[in-house]
Amino acid sequence: MITLQPFDRHQSLTVTPTPTGVSLQGRLQIPGDKSISHRALMLGALAEGKTTIRGLLLGEDPRSTAACFSAMGAQISELNTELVTVTGIGLGQLQEPVNVLDAGNSGTTMRLMLGILASHPDRFFTVTGDDSLRSRPMSRAVAPLTEMGAQIWGRKGNSLAPLAVRGQALQPIHYHSPIASAQVKSAVLLAGLMTYGRTTVTEPALSRDHSERMLRAFGAQIDVDPETHSATVTGYPTLTGQQVIVPGDISSAAFWLVAGSIVPGSELYIENVGINPTRTGILVALELMGADISLENQREVTGEPVADLRVKHSQLKACEISGDLIPRLIDEIPILAVAAVFATGTTVIKDAAELRVKESDRLQVMAAALTKMGAKITELPDGLEITGGGSLIGAELDSFTDHRIAMSLAIAAVMATGTTTIHRAEAASISYPTFFDSLQSIIKS
Repeated sequence: MITLQPFDRHQSLTVTPTPTGVSLQGRLQIPGDKSISHRALMLGALAEGKTTIRGLLLGEDPRSTAACFSAMGAQISELNTELVTVTGIGLGQLQEPVNVLDAGNSGTTMRLMLGILASHPDRFFTVTGDDSLRSRPMSRAVAPLTEMGAQIWGRKGNSLAPLAVRGQALQPIHYHSPIASAQVKSAVLLAGLMTYGRTTVTEPALSRDHSERMLRAFGAQIDVDPETHSATVTGYPTLTGQQVIVPGDISSAAFWLVAGSIVPGSELYIENVGINPTRTGILVALELMGADISLENQREVTGEPVADLRVKHSQLKACEISGDLIPRLIDEIPILAVAAVFATGTTVIKDAAELRVKESDRLQVMAAALTKMGAKITELPDGLEITGGGSLIGAELDSFTDHRIAMSLAIAAVMATGTTTIHRAEAASISYPTFFDSLQSIIKS
């Protein structure tokens, strides 16, 4: 049914559903939340004392974060899901690395780290990444940091990596961000940790708030105004090591929520999923589409709301996904596009132009791939228009080394007639190393 085959330096996934169809049944434990994993490693490195992390995501992106902060003097034990220990060196004490810092494929690592590096006076840093990351715009984070007095140089007007950073004594600002971006907000707030006074970020809509929650847990003074979508940090707090338990990543759960909804006869139980309100846009969108999803055993873990999710097959209907909902589900739009293919009516996704500068141009790549599989889909400047109710046929596709594309197309392939081949499918390991094994385990013929 599913095979992962080596192909040159990459791997190709082949999916061939049985002619009689399949259903999806079982319990799933998903990887730790990627956003929280990054922040736990970073703040643990900046704090005084020891931080313990349970449930850390073992994907490539957190490994990049751990490697960067280890190179600057933090002591980080071998990464695993059971227990990782970070011995921090204190705010402002990061050492000048002897080599270039490599963020790999992780935009979160690079953008958040820029705020930290820029605020370490009299130290010099160079940051790079893989081919994909070096083509992604960093100007959205560089611009507010420059306004604070940061000195950052890079290609194409200081917008592309490799980036060189000379740490400075920065000034606090009130930054009115033109976009709702947790990465931009976090970069500015992290820089604000080492400025005298109060640094504020105001957004047009509320972006995910993991940084605010974790900064507060580590001892920073954080003030949040939900009405104005503003967050303020007061400089030079004492950060103290904490015990962090990382919940499951709702962005990873999204693939199973959609799969369980569109594959007839399916019922899946997904354990320990973070349901932070700034991240639950996927639940809102699927509810609008008529999905059968229930939240069970709701609780709070290390300041983050958590629940177990049960999803059953249902007939989805079209809806519009736009506006303030977009920042709450920006990473889930590729898999929502797959859901829309099997919904009755025409689903419209708007206000999502940011997807064009992710690991790939996700709007263009998903539109092209689903069209190749027989879907009726129109690419918009800032979104997609998808007329559902049809069927898909197997095709030869490419992930473009984008983890969310690889996994979204794998779910589409389960519902296709014939064989689908997805090249460079190993990209899934960036955020979900066991995804294909989990998919294989729940398929019932």
